[in-house]
Amino acid sequence: MRTVDLMQSIIQYILSGLAIGGCYALVALGFHIMWSAAKAVNFAHGDTLMLGAVLTIMAIDQGIPLPLAIAGAIAVSCVFGILLERFAVRPFAKTTSSIGWMLTTIAIGIMLQALVTMEFGGFSRALPSPGVEKAISVMGAGVYPQELVIPVVALLAMLGLGWMQRHTLIGRAMQAVSFDRNAAALMGINVNWMFGFSFGLAAALGGAAGILIAPITQASASMGLTLGLKGFAVAIIGGITSAPGVVIAGLGFGVVEKFVEGYISTAAREIVGFGLTILVLLVFPQGLFGKREVFKV
Repeated sequence: MRTVDLMQSIIQYILSGLAIGGCYALVALGFHIMWSAAKAVNFAHGDTLMLGAVLTIMAIDQGIPLPLAIAGAIAVSCVFGILLERFAVRPFAKTTSSIGWMLTTIAIGIMLQALVTMEFGGFSRALPSPGVEKAISVMGAGVYPQELVIPVVALLAMLGLGWMQRHTLIGRAMQAVSFDRNAAALMGINVNWMFGFSFGLAAALGGAAGILIAPITQASASMGLTLGLKGFAVAIIGGITSAPGVVIAGLGFGVVEKFVEGYISTAAREIVGFGLTILVLLVFPQGLFGKREVFKV
């Protein structure tokens, strides 16, 4: 009986870890997309999760059907990412050594949280979803269908991004800009447009991640802070230049968190998680799957 209980606990931690890890992976994939194109990221990216979740709930409150509310929230998140790149990143990232975009994106994230608190309130609310109405049993472990969907969406997003980069014109343009923005511009690619597209796509993924996780963890104005930080840590661990790397690292990070939470404590979860980030960087400065990047000056 003890062995059965132990196996059920292990399966429970793995499935729950893959669920939150899938959310980290989607956030980290957004960081990968932004960095690959612009060599800059949106440090308010975690707030796109919050934006997607909160806007969906507010739309439902107005009587809008759930599918339309989700589509509208993701679209607004995408526009937010595009505008943020245009006005908070591009003016401060004209060279690879510029770091002004760090402060501007952090400042915008703080302002967005304050605005959402004023409109949405400072409390947490669950996002209604058919995926959390009834738990199902998987080899004795109880999980919601919603939890099983999140890592699948993360893997599909990774595969979809890879397919787009290999088989579409815009995907190849993204790769060209990532490799050498000056050469891409000489080939007729609108580099600034590609920057905006990359930030918009990353924000759309962030909004979708927030909508997926909100039925499980509830939505609030501050929900994106920790998720964004952990998503960035995952991107660094996996190697921000590798899409498969950040997704694998995200799923693994979530599973490790759940085992630490279950066998040690919730407080130790944060210590082990971020301690692992430091350890990986000491041994693998480019991340587990990343590659060294060379900048011309």
